[in-house]
Amino acid sequence: MWLALVATVLALLPGLPAAAGTPGDYPEFPYPATGYTEPQRGQFHFSPRAGWMNDINAPLWHNGQYHLFFQHNPHGLTWDTMHWGHATSPDLVHWTQKPIALEPGVHPGDLWSGGGVVDTADTAGLKTGADAPIVVFTGTNGVSLAYSNDGGRTFQNYDGGRQVLALPANSRDPKVFWHAPTGRWVMVVWTDNGGNAALIYTSPNLRDWTWRSRYAADWLLECPDLFALPLDGTGPTRWVLTDASGEYVVGGFDGATFTADSPTPQRMDQGANSYFGTFYAGLTFQNMPDGRVVQMAWQPGNTGKGWTGNATVPVQLGLRSYPEGVRLTRFPVAELATLRTSSQSWADRTVTADPATDPLVGLTADTYELVAEFDTAASTASRFGFDLHRRADGSYDRRVAYDRAAQTLYGAPLAPAGGRVKMRILVDRGQLEIFGNDGKLSYTDNVAFDSSPGSQGLRLFAEGGGVRVVSLQLHRIGSTWGQGESTLEGNLAGPWTTAGGTWTDVTGGKRGEAIGDGFYLSGSTAGDVAYEADVRLETAAAAGITVRASADGSAHYTANVDAAGLVKLWRPGRDIAVYPTPVSRGRTYHLKLVASGSSLKVYLDHGATPVIDATDTAYATGRLGVNVFAGAAVAQNAQRDAAGFRTNLGQRWNPVAGEWTVPTGGLRGRRMDNGFRLSERTAGDLTLTGDVRVLAGRAAGLTFRASTDGAAHYTVNVDTDGLVKLWRPGRDIATWPTTIVPGRTYRLRVAATGPRIQVFFAGGATPVIDVADGTYATGRVGVNVFDSVAEFQDVTIG
Repeated sequence: MWLALVATVLALLPGLPAAAGTPGDYPEFPYPATGYTEPQRGQFHFSPRAGWMNDINAPLWHNGQYHLFFQHNPHGLTWDTMHWGHATSPDLVHWTQKPIALEPGVHPGDLWSGGGVVDTADTAGLKTGADAPIVVFTGTNGVSLAYSNDGGRTFQNYDGGRQVLALPANSRDPKVFWHAPTGRWVMVVWTDNGGNAALIYTSPNLRDWTWRSRYAADWLLECPDLFALPLDGTGPTRWVLTDASGEYVVGGFDGATFTADSPTPQRMDQGANSYFGTFYAGLTFQNMPDGRVVQMAWQPGNTGKGWTGNATVPVQLGLRSYPEGVRLTRFPVAELATLRTSSQSWADRTVTADPATDPLVGLTADTYELVAEFDTAASTASRFGFDLHRRADGSYDRRVAYDRAAQTLYGAPLAPAGGRVKMRILVDRGQLEIFGNDGKLSYTDNVAFDSSPGSQGLRLFAEGGGVRVVSLQLHRIGSTWGQGESTLEGNLAGPWTTAGGTWTDVTGGKRGEAIGDGFYLSGSTAGDVAYEADVRLETAAAAGITVRASADGSAHYTANVDAAGLVKLWRPGRDIAVYPTPVSRGRTYHLKLVASGSSLKVYLDHGATPVIDATDTAYATGRLGVNVFAGAAVAQNAQRDAAGFRTNLGQRWNPVAGEWTVPTGGLRGRRMDNGFRLSERTAGDLTLTGDVRVLAGRAAGLTFRASTDGAAHYTVNVDTDGLVKLWRPGRDIATWPTTIVPGRTYRLRVAATGPRIQVFFAGGATPVIDVADGTYATGRVGVNVFDSVAEFQDVTIG
């Protein structure tokens, strides 16, 4: 995390003020559309869609996905009120930005830099579903804990945001990892109280921490990291303590105390290692599936029209013995090779000042890597290397040169190894990363490369003689963007492709806009399938879900809601069936289409009976996707053969204030005030049961005997203030105090017979509330949210 002085300076720079959110709009995705093609936008370096980025936070692997969190101001181009941005990747190189993970106004305290872990053994007791929780740590002058049980989509505060560790000023940047030999979690926290130091704490459960030791060092500034590496790949385990600037010492760690072999730090990267430079605040990934130690760092200084800052490429770290001592190595992860779109190679050449000897002459490239090995012992050139983004007049954007006399690469020390020098150079539109001799040298730099066609030349040069080229490879690298879905949730395989219209990421889903028909089609194909999604008309005449589609959308079945007042099942050339019903713009509808052979059934808003039951034999199989017609609409939660929202109420559910969708976990509602979703099922005496989970915010519960507009009702809810409450408009009828943990699922059951109302909690046989109130005798049954985002499942009446 930045120093307070730096934050003050940056706050004076141009930019929009940051903004705190509310539980009713969490998680936030406040970004303009981008094709990631702006000048200086890295094509294989992660940068935020828009806004400010700084320190890397809590990089980790969880259930087949790599997660990258980062310090972020999504509302301006300078440092301001910190959020935790979030991106995911299946392979460490194709990153997709996701909605905000930690948001001021929703998550308390200073959301500054920190680490995170996957609590695979549920040591903290925070697990509420099938997956191990992601647990992250943040805060200044004390450490707070937040956790996610839905793969990082939403985070809950532990104990209301109470600090699990109180620390004096200035203290920040907690990094946490599991220490297997002692069977404990270890936390390393930076402080300058009494001088720069790393404080070490341990815990059995991530919640209760015990101070163990202090490692003091003047050089140690912010964002500490502590990790183990085998010496020379297979040797004894050594520990490395690093700081934000990339300085480090190697030593031993017994689970409580770190002891350095030498107090003099080394630098892992030779770039401008500061928060105004080119390399800062790197962290290593946790819970890696293959045991590698992989690091990403913040690359300050890169700016574009709508964003500031980016991340370095992920690198694998190692420890190697050299004549001068043990050194940390950094080298790009192997996955980077999957980005290569074309390659050329040469071997056993001598390059001189004569252009005819340059194998790169006449070649051009925009984003690429150069991999080269030179025999310096057999060379006479005083300097040799590469001119990057060269023009016809001989000028270039950057030269990467090796000086044989000084034994420097790009100005940084690098002695030949066995008479040879290796280079690996990564060239992106605003980023340059140089690695020498298999990672002994790492140099991160910012370069505003000119990507115009006349400025993409390459040159391998030699001065003062010839250079012997053992091998040379040029790999052009394609864009990594657009491979994942930022806001469209669901279980369909990608990649998604456009077949008409324009499709962009917005808060709440994927927004499509078309003059006629536009389709957004997944990589999933199916014949017989139960497929469902949420759709919301903005300006569109119609929008819906599509099955059995061809890749270009010329063949398909589509079930849509039409602003003319109907649900329609159609295919090109034929309206198969329609169902008249009022349809409003701005309201979300849940459509489900069950296709089995020639049978096509369409369900609306969780009704048990299809509103359309038709047959057609035109198409047997094809892609699944979504559709928009004549305007704009938003689609969300596209799922096949999913549990969806389970209920036995049997009739349609209608929203009464709030936004209501159906993700994997059931029915989700979000509203800052009271929001209801009411079924068309009415009842007086009843037993109503349901599972309720507050994801963020205040309260959620079950509603019964409600009027159509929700103005009259009884509601029993769980409230994160610490109670179960039965209420009606104008009166809290009864409360029962108990701890309600955000993110945890609670089963509520209501038994109403005449004026008697009994509330049962968490499967208990004895009511926690048993009262009489005769205000309402009958009405609709449904669910309620208040100042929250909440999910509901298995809502049944009996």
